[in-house]
Amino acid sequence: MPYAEESPRPTGHGKGTGVPGIPASPFNESVADYDAWYDGAGRLVFETELRSLRKVLPSLSRPWLEVGVGTGRFAQALGIGTGVDIAVKMIEVASQRGTAVLLARGEQLPFGDRCFGAVFLITTMCFIKQPLSILREVHRVLVPDGKLVLAVMPSHSTWTQLYEEMKPQGHPLYTHAIFRSHDELINLIERGDFSVQNTFSTLLQGPDKVTHAESPQTGFRIGAGFVVIVAGKHSGQD
Repeated sequence: MPYAEESPRPTGHGKGTGVPGIPASPFNESVADYDAWYDGAGRLVFETELRSLRKVLPSLSRPWLEVGVGTGRFAQALGIGTGVDIAVKMIEVASQRGTAVLLARGEQLPFGDRCFGAVFLITTMCFIKQPLSILREVHRVLVPDGKLVLAVMPSHSTWTQLYEEMKPQGHPLYTHAIFRSHDELINLIERGDFSVQNTFSTLLQGPDKVTHAESPQTGFRIGAGFVVIVAGKHSGQD
C-alpha cells in the first residue's frame, strides 16, 4: 500500500527476520521507497523534526545510541554513532550511512550497564507494545547522568488523527500503532525511573499544510505533531 504524500511516515509490509528472538518488522519491506521519502515528499517534515532534536544535543554527553534506528536517517543527521533495530534490510542501509548497527530488540539491548550518555527513541514509541520494558533497558544502559531523548507523535494532533483513520482500512503500519497522549507518555517516563527535564514541540502545521520547516517551541503544545522529551534518571539513581 503506497503511503499518502501528506503522511510524515512512509509505510512498509511485514516480513520475518529469520533470526530467533527477533520478530517480524512492518518496516522490513519497501525500504527504498521509505528512505526516498526523506528527500522527497517528507523533506520539510524531516527538517522540522531535525530542528527540534538538534535543540537538545548540546545538553547530551556521548556516546549516543538510537533504539529503532531504521535506515539511519536521523542517526546520520544528528551524529548518533550506534543503533539497533529489528528490520534487517533497514539496518543494512543504516550501516552504509556510517552508523554502527546491531540487529536487536529494544527490550534486550546487547550492551553492558551504564555505557551510553544518551539514548534516542525517535518515532519508535507508538510501535512498541511494551514501552516500559524498553524504558527500563534504556535506564540500564545509561550512565548515571545520561539522558533519554524521546521523540513522539502524540495523540490528538491532526497527524495522528490521520493515522487513526487509516487503521480501519487495514493500513500495514498504523493498524498496529498506539498513539499516546502527553500525560500517558509522562506517566510511562516516570514509571521507567526518569524525570522530564525539557520538552520541545513542532509540526503545528497540518498534514496537508506543510509549506515550510518550522522552528521548535519550548514546552508541550497541544496539537503538535512531533514532540521531543528529554528525561534524566531520577536523582540518586546510578
